Amino acid sequence: MDAIASGGSVTLPYRRDESQPMSGTVANPIGITNPPIDDLLQAADSKYALVIYSAKRARQINAYYSQLGEGLLEYVGPLVETHVHEKPLSIALREIDEGLLTSEPVEG
Repeated sequence: MDAIASGGSVTLPYRRDESQPMSGTVANPIGITNPPIDDLLQAADSKYALVIYSAKRARQINAYYSQLGEGLLEYVGPLVETHVHEKPLSIALREIDEGLLTSEPVEG
């Protein structure tokens, strides 16, 4: 009678076959890592300034898309070529990376 049939358990040592590829997804760095953060930090004083800088621009892009249907064009649209499902933050980060925006410190 084997161990499983008698109510016991069998523990097999785990050994991964190195010749077989691992299951799962392959890393594809798109979005927030493209453009690379290190390149983006050259356009801002710190990572916190970069967050504020990109978030403000993303809000402007989002407002631009919202106002298209109403005919109000208070904000400037994307300055780079965009894709259908691209988020405003990704667009803003690409604009910053390409040097299309400038950031000026606010005194106060």
